[in-house]
Amino acid sequence: MHIVKLSKREEIADGTVSFYFEKPAGFSHKAGQFLDITLINPPETDDEGNIRPFSMASAPHEPEIMIATRIRDTAFKRVLKSAPLGTEIQIEGPFGSFTLHNDSSRPAVFLIGGIGITPIRSIVLDVTNRKLPHKLFLFYSNRQQKDAAFFKELEELESKNDNYKFISTMTDIPAGEDLLTGSPSQVSGVEIWEGERGYINAEMLKKHLGGLVGPIYYSAGPQAMVAAMRKTLNDAGVDDDYIRTEEFSGY
Repeated sequence: MHIVKLSKREEIADGTVSFYFEKPAGFSHKAGQFLDITLINPPETDDEGNIRPFSMASAPHEPEIMIATRIRDTAFKRVLKSAPLGTEIQIEGPFGSFTLHNDSSRPAVFLIGGIGITPIRSIVLDVTNRKLPHKLFLFYSNRQQKDAAFFKELEELESKNDNYKFISTMTDIPAGEDLLTGSPSQVSGVEIWEGERGYINAEMLKKHLGGLVGPIYYSAGPQAMVAAMRKTLNDAGVDDDYIRTEEFSGY
């Protein structure tokens, strides 16, 4: 258990805020792990309590601990969002085994929805920083690009890691914005999405992976999405031994 201070916050997508905390001396974690965060003597509380688990979006080599979360109207989120910089909170951990496998002969395929991206940012940055040989494929699903936390950073990491491929798909593109194919661009000041569309499915996976059997799969995001990804993989012949999941509930 450590007491740490809030050092920075920033909005990183529509309705999504990142929070940075001082890293205690001697603190270490594996990319993909999570913390329990406890508010200390908060000015308000509710039936959901003052403790929440949060995946660390920061990589182990980064100087601060960073989490990111969708902001909804709960006492915990209101207090965290409005807390003055320097506010002390309690952290406990790290916990969890949603971490990269050791066998670099098997690619890692990440099937991610929304705020489920937080542990994956940590893993991809860690692999790139340590120059690990694993091949990484990140499929990242959001309604629109403005909802996608860390989008530009994750896209730009392709230029720093030849073994990493970023595949983003949007499920709710406004009508009439389907003129081209490729990557996002600006046309007459209106953003045009030119990448993948719709939910992640077997056809999309085969398009970018070839065969589906062989990689280790990691799925994180809303419960329904994680369940759908498992079924898609199972139907394609992928054994549960090669699927790792992390569900993000609505807290």
